[in-house]
Amino acid sequence: MRSDSTPAMNGTFHSLRNRNYRIWACGALVSNIGTWMQRTAQDWLVLAELTHHNARAVGIVMALQFGPQLLMLPLSGYVADHFDRRKLLLVTQAVLGMLALGLGLLTVTGVVRLWEVYGFALLLGCVSAFDAPARQTFVSELVGEEGLANAVALNSTSFNAARMVGPALAGVLIAAIGTGWVFMLNALSFAAVLASLCLLRTDTLHHRTPAKHKRGSLLEGFLYVWQRPDLKTVLLMLFLLSTFGLNFPIFISTMTVSAFHAGASRYGLLSSTLAMGSVTGALLSARRGHASMALLAGAAGVFGFGCLMAAWMPNYQWFGLMLILIGVSGQTFTTSTNSTVQMSTDPAMRGRVVAILLAIALGGTPLGAPIVGWVADTWGPRWALCVGAAAGFSAAAVGLGYLLRSHHARLRYDTGCWYRWRLELGELPSTAQPNPSAPSSATPPPKPLI
Repeated sequence: MRSDSTPAMNGTFHSLRNRNYRIWACGALVSNIGTWMQRTAQDWLVLAELTHHNARAVGIVMALQFGPQLLMLPLSGYVADHFDRRKLLLVTQAVLGMLALGLGLLTVTGVVRLWEVYGFALLLGCVSAFDAPARQTFVSELVGEEGLANAVALNSTSFNAARMVGPALAGVLIAAIGTGWVFMLNALSFAAVLASLCLLRTDTLHHRTPAKHKRGSLLEGFLYVWQRPDLKTVLLMLFLLSTFGLNFPIFISTMTVSAFHAGASRYGLLSSTLAMGSVTGALLSARRGHASMALLAGAAGVFGFGCLMAAWMPNYQWFGLMLILIGVSGQTFTTSTNSTVQMSTDPAMRGRVVAILLAIALGGTPLGAPIVGWVADTWGPRWALCVGAAAGFSAAAVGLGYLLRSHHARLRYDTGCWYRWRLELGELPSTAQPNPSAPSSATPPPKPLI
């Protein structure tokens, strides 16, 4: 195995030079595949085995699984900032594995009931509420501040690569050995993450001093974000895009059935096409490093353009090509948002701010999906895609407005030629407010978003 001092293989994968990150990335990839397998098997269990194609029951499971991440927001972010993240992940990953094992045993033995799936989904959501902020912010302890943007992007690449493999593999396994065994295999996949956490060299981790508890610590993350115009802008952009734009299951399924009159196999192919675009977007983000507000606004605008063009596409093939553009731009926006918010946040506040980010990213979907679905049912899937386009353009306008208001950008008219307007970018004033209660350290100050 190569040492950490080995020259970089290339700019995109330079975080893999770090031994700790290599070990973590391998375990995470196995677990991500298992997670996507379980999501697919869980939907199939509810939709086809425990009910007669009851989509409402699937929606209840999703609400129970993702709702706690929004409801437990202050507490989950507090825990990520005040406890050892590696030890916290050992606990949460072990519990998640046991939950998968329990659901698998009930399903394999044929005694599982719908209310039990609801219960497991709720427990899974509660544990994930604490796991997600710790897992997202633990990356900085693996690679340090300089490699954070690249490592976050590679994590997104792993997640989306597993998204291409996991559902297809789950479909084969459900047909071959049954739904319950897919849950059992997912439980086994958590062993990879637990092993990777145990194999890490703790002496080479970039340790940070946990934040000290004080009165008001639970709500301190909200106050921190409220005092940061750049973070408020990015989170508003994320809310718009995640709520009304990132409803791919609705867009793809309704276009496949209603517009192109295709079957399940073609629906799966379109989903994989989108995932290919997402992987490409994550890899491009890994090469880029620290993103800017202009990049986020541009990615949101391209996403809106892609949705608008997809709504106009006359056939299945051209629609699939537009999905690649949508996947690249959407993943560029979400990955860059994650990395730049972490890099521009004081390390002592990072867990609480990331918890807010995740709550917005996940909590917006239950709000926007019913609206987008209603538009698709009432006016057709092409109009639903127009809603996604409007979300992208609105997010781009918010980002551009921030740049103009904060004097980082201004339109300048060149008198030498009537049509030559220039957008000039200026220097960003320091908006990253350190946490006064955070202990002093050698950690460099956070970078503001520009």
